[in-house]
Amino acid sequence: MLNSCIIVVAILVLLCPSSSAIQVGYDSRSMIIDGERKLIFSGAIHYPRSTTEMWPDLIQKAKDGGLNAVETYIFWNAHEPRYRQYKFDGNLDFIKFFKLIQEAGLYAILRIGPYVCAEWNYGGFPVWLHNIDGIELRTDNELYKNEMQIFTTKIVEMCKEANLFALQGGPIILAQIENEYGNIESHYGDRGKAYIKWCAQMAVGQNIGVPWIMCQQADAPQPMINTCNGMYCDQMHTNDPNSPKMFTENWTGWFTKWGQKAPHRPAEDVAFSVTRFYQLGGALMNYYMYHGGTNFGRTSGGPFLITSYDYDAPLDEYAIKMGEKLITSGNVISKDITSNVQLTTFINDTTGERFCFLSNNHWERDETIDLQQDGKFFLPAWSVTILGGCQKELYNTAKVTTQTSIMVKQADNYEEDYPADPLSWMWIFESMKDKLQGIGRFSARQLLEQKRATFDHSDYLWYMTSFDNNGTSSSSKNLTLSVTSSEQAHYHVFVNGQLIGSQSEHKQFQSPVSLVPGRNNITLLSATVGLKNYGEFFDKNPDGITGPVVLTDNGNITIDLSSNTWNYKVGLNGEVKRLHDPYSLHARAWKIADDMEELPTDRSMIWYKTTFRAPSGTDPVVVDLIGMGKGQAWVNGNSIGRFWPLRIADSNGCDVECNYRGAYKNDDVSTQTRCVTNCGNPTQRWYHIPRSFLTPENNTLVLFEEIGGNPSQVSFQTVTVGSVCASAAEGSTLQLSCQNGKIISEIEFASFGDPQGTCGRSILQQGSCHSAQSLTIAEQECVGMESCSIIVSSATFGSIDCGINVTTKRLLVQATCENEVVFYKKLKLKKAQTKA
Repeated sequence: MLNSCIIVVAILVLLCPSSSAIQVGYDSRSMIIDGERKLIFSGAIHYPRSTTEMWPDLIQKAKDGGLNAVETYIFWNAHEPRYRQYKFDGNLDFIKFFKLIQEAGLYAILRIGPYVCAEWNYGGFPVWLHNIDGIELRTDNELYKNEMQIFTTKIVEMCKEANLFALQGGPIILAQIENEYGNIESHYGDRGKAYIKWCAQMAVGQNIGVPWIMCQQADAPQPMINTCNGMYCDQMHTNDPNSPKMFTENWTGWFTKWGQKAPHRPAEDVAFSVTRFYQLGGALMNYYMYHGGTNFGRTSGGPFLITSYDYDAPLDEYAIKMGEKLITSGNVISKDITSNVQLTTFINDTTGERFCFLSNNHWERDETIDLQQDGKFFLPAWSVTILGGCQKELYNTAKVTTQTSIMVKQADNYEEDYPADPLSWMWIFESMKDKLQGIGRFSARQLLEQKRATFDHSDYLWYMTSFDNNGTSSSSKNLTLSVTSSEQAHYHVFVNGQLIGSQSEHKQFQSPVSLVPGRNNITLLSATVGLKNYGEFFDKNPDGITGPVVLTDNGNITIDLSSNTWNYKVGLNGEVKRLHDPYSLHARAWKIADDMEELPTDRSMIWYKTTFRAPSGTDPVVVDLIGMGKGQAWVNGNSIGRFWPLRIADSNGCDVECNYRGAYKNDDVSTQTRCVTNCGNPTQRWYHIPRSFLTPENNTLVLFEEIGGNPSQVSFQTVTVGSVCASAAEGSTLQLSCQNGKIISEIEFASFGDPQGTCGRSILQQGSCHSAQSLTIAEQECVGMESCSIIVSSATFGSIDCGINVTTKRLLVQATCENEVVFYKKLKLKKAQTKA
């Protein structure tokens, strides 16, 4: 029966409710907003991973996709990169972001953290915090708690001043403090328990008038609501019998590291996870991510996470909302039909109205379930069926019909008959003479930890030392230099001004060296590629060159340089001179290459610059950095992130059919590899340039190349829908849409029966049975249309015999999308050629 205990967040003295105040409460079944029970369907959109110009469209797409809420973290190190120096402008204006959410008629979830993880640099912590003497992060430490409270209070006060909390008439219905601390709490002992209690008390003391949540915190103190993050949260238990089940991060995909293949989570599995969660009493579910976006600048975490944060994101919503009233207030009856099949019935005892979920948890075995007077239902393995009135199939997660849009990159002049003019490049070498001679800004008789030395103001830290060689000529020529770094470092080794090698990811560097008589200089350049963002005591993980740094002779240590006097310099001279800025005072230093033969290529530590005009139209713009090695890129002074196209993913594994059945586990090698793409290619080749960064003419691209590359192949392209593909089971409707003014110009593939292949992943082909009318009908219904719908049935395609092994026929269609003007131009030309 419905639990009668309803918790309503009290109106507090320090938060003055407005005339449009919204009361937010909850019980074990749902959130209760202004007295109305609501299921919350949310999607994560992180404001700093897009631009202010993109926000309205992203939010509207979330609403059009069936969501009623948008969630975001607040990123401490973005807002306070230097102690008490705050930034809330541009795409850091989270107040504007929340107001846009409200204007769209959606709720908002505020996740302050202020530790966020989020695959964001250092988990969102500013590095100056790490460098406070005596501080310990995420534990019962007064220095840390004081700083955490100051930042949390600032964010809350800004929200109050903007009337963003529900009790003030704003969109925010939930707020979060801390994040996934329960996953690591045991490592902190009693101090961890004390810390989490303090977090709860501090949060409640903010008096915001809406409930507070804690993710992955089974022992969350009251009145905190414990929530679940993961890929499946149907089995979660709340920390209080009167709290609702909340799924704050349903991971729609997984992040990618440089050198890895692109992981994908099948849409059918995401649908199964969502529907199963609401079947077993879920009240709130948040897609993480709904829009992934871009890690602009140096914001990607890791280490070694790519610039794109493009999680697979859902495109539509499900039939769950049709049963919202019964799910949140009806009586619940659960029945195990078999060991893997469960029937959940929500019923209004007064009216007899019913709404059912029928789930099959088996990874391989399909079932046909006889519900007596309610009918028989075919239930594929690893799927959930929603039954309207418990008699009619409204939806099955294995039959999800979401469209796959196959994106293509097109040169700006792809419709023209002549090639684009090649880019003209300028260049300048990074000035390194001072560093190679050991001239720094400060020194220490030890190897410094990189965060403490740089405050993360740059990826780069130079370590420089020297020593006198008074040995014999023979011993000077048979030495090996050994360098050990942290797992996060990518570093380069110079001896007497010459690069002798590079190393990455906690691997010890070793190389034979030849010393010269007298003074010898050793210079090490350490480059972080995103600071670690997760794990117990992750903030204490050292970065940079950790040592030892030694010279050995046949394995015996001859000279230990670790405790030498080391000179240090933070960053690049080009960064100091702001070479990435088109208006830099050092613009005259660039050298002009009259042709590509004059341009130095495959050289390390070099800056390149070119100008270009913005591609026409409104499609998203990317720069193709194929041929480049590793570095950073800027457009008109705006950082578009790190690049590393030299990192190539393994070539094996992408030819395996993507089977949605069975749990998808990000930490399981067998499931990680079953739905990967991009094998044998650069992990990231294309880099997003927001159109708001561009002007119609005279745009500037600046590249800093760290390890050596060739910019001759760099080009600017637009990203557009090239093809659309969808699959739909018999009895449903297949829908295709090109969008953005494009029309369907050609049907590439169509088969009704038992077609084989996966949209956007593998070759599509006819299966054991096929309707010969498939292509003709698809062409009649779709060609020349921006969108089309096809009823999937034998009445449409004719009766075909697929035998006993095909339990459900389906239609698979892939179509080409084309600019309408281009389509009709080609059509006119084709007709003219036919007449001729």
